[in-house]
Amino acid sequence: MARRFLRRATVAGIAATALLSSAACGSGFDDGAETSQSSGPAALQILIGSSGEAETKAVQAAAASWASASGNTATVTPAQDLVQQLGQALAGDTPPDVFYVDAGRFADYASVGALEPYADKLADAGDFYPSLRTAFTRDGKFYCAPKDFSTLALQVNTDLWSKAGLTDADIPTTWDQFTATARKLKAKGVTPLVIGDTRDRVGAFMKQNGGWITSQDGKQATADTPENLQALQYVKSLLTEGLARYPKQVDAGWAGEAFGKGSAAMTIEGNWIKGALQNDFPNVKYTVHPLPAGPKGQATLSFTNCWGIAAKSKFKEQAVKFVEAMISVDQQMSFAKAFGVMPSRQAARDQYTQAFPADKAFIDGAEYAQGPVNAPKMDSVLADFDTGIQGLDRGDPKALLERVQKNTQAALGG
Repeated sequence: MARRFLRRATVAGIAATALLSSAACGSGFDDGAETSQSSGPAALQILIGSSGEAETKAVQAAAASWASASGNTATVTPAQDLVQQLGQALAGDTPPDVFYVDAGRFADYASVGALEPYADKLADAGDFYPSLRTAFTRDGKFYCAPKDFSTLALQVNTDLWSKAGLTDADIPTTWDQFTATARKLKAKGVTPLVIGDTRDRVGAFMKQNGGWITSQDGKQATADTPENLQALQYVKSLLTEGLARYPKQVDAGWAGEAFGKGSAAMTIEGNWIKGALQNDFPNVKYTVHPLPAGPKGQATLSFTNCWGIAAKSKFKEQAVKFVEAMISVDQQMSFAKAFGVMPSRQAARDQYTQAFPADKAFIDGAEYAQGPVNAPKMDSVLADFDTGIQGLDRGDPKALLERVQKNTQAALGG
């Protein structure tokens, strides 16, 4: 699960670029779209970006069960590179009927008409967490059903905590408390925090101070604000004071690995860290808590995929029925138990927290979570922002935000 969200589509893929370019030339996906074939059995093609064997098997089993009960066929293919393969298929007019759409990619596909906007027609459309609906809404249309989600929370190594003389009273709930606790840990020779060096982690601090990269509708650049500046200045202060480290500074590939090795007492990761620690560091004892609130309140980041349906699918009606089966409470709980995701349906919340009480902080985060930037053509802008974050300890936060603001405005067409 760790790699699934760490690799925030760092390479857009030539095919994805071709997809956007072809649409810009007037060959949008709504033009001459195939008529949906509602009679007779459907042969659905389903492309997924799997986190591993457990997810692949679970989705294939669920698809086979649906196909058997409905009289259709459903072939599930795990992509080697979902962005590239999906981009090629869409640009080549040979799209799968159903496919995973990452929230960070959604606006690219929706903006060129590649997605069928079906989600508002679902019987349980109002049951998805509002933050997840927002992640897959563009120009007032709720396009696709959120498949599942993850949020960031604070993990605390209980052994390092107690060895440093700290108690539950030291678990930080605000930035000020975090700074105070981190200084106590550092004074005992313990690295307080290891955190990923991208917007997908550091961005949480921006949201906790009331800022973000774009407006909620994804139409305006909002990077260069006092709120974002204060947030990045705070993160920089943690880095320069030695209260926080990036993974590479402690010889780790990602923050979960550093935390598992005992290189820091705290980290900020999503619920995928649970499986990673069980597999690689089974003896690490830790607890999970909400992220400390910033000056403007509680906030975290969420990561989600939806079940996209191709605008050019010949089997739209059957594809919607397939998605309905995949988002039922029972099926979402089955997926949660199989490969560790959290159900996107609020109706599944009580079942989930009963089954996984230690993950309560993660699912509670849905109430105040910020999804990825919901705007097209932002890949290079966000990659440049990440580069700036990686040098934040020695960089100028104001200059970085001014650059992100300018680049975002250009990407958004003004």
